[in-house]
Amino acid sequence: MLIKNCSGFELEKEKSNTSEDFFNRSEITFEEDGVEKTLHVLYVRYFEEQLNEFTPFASNPIFVSVGREVELKDIVAIVCLLKNPGFRHRKRVYINSLAEFASYFQHIDFDKLPAIFEALKNQKSFTLRSPLEYIVQPN
Repeated sequence: MLIKNCSGFELEKEKSNTSEDFFNRSEITFEEDGVEKTLHVLYVRYFEEQLNEFTPFASNPIFVSVGREVELKDIVAIVCLLKNPGFRHRKRVYINSLAEFASYFQHIDFDKLPAIFEALKNQKSFTLRSPLEYIVQPN
């Protein structure tokens, strides 16, 4: 799988009677078997306030890679894809449970994530050989 982009952003209200400003969207664009796909993960913004409970990070930005400040919303989609490779066949995922959200981050090797963003900046893509390379295996 060839990863082409990982990014995230805060949604803003388009109409006064909507609740979009309570959500963030994380996106990953990748190519598999010659087909480009994008996975959109929508989740409750409040989850980011709890990030120190399910990640080793205290606050945003969670790390800096090649001058880019990477925030949690930038990695959510790739983390979801790493933990559930079946999401390759979906366009959208909606997460409204903190327990479900936190479960995607369990056993992720966070030390390897900056290399993905470094390759995206320098080579404009990153080749993901196996999601298992990013999951900490039990001893």
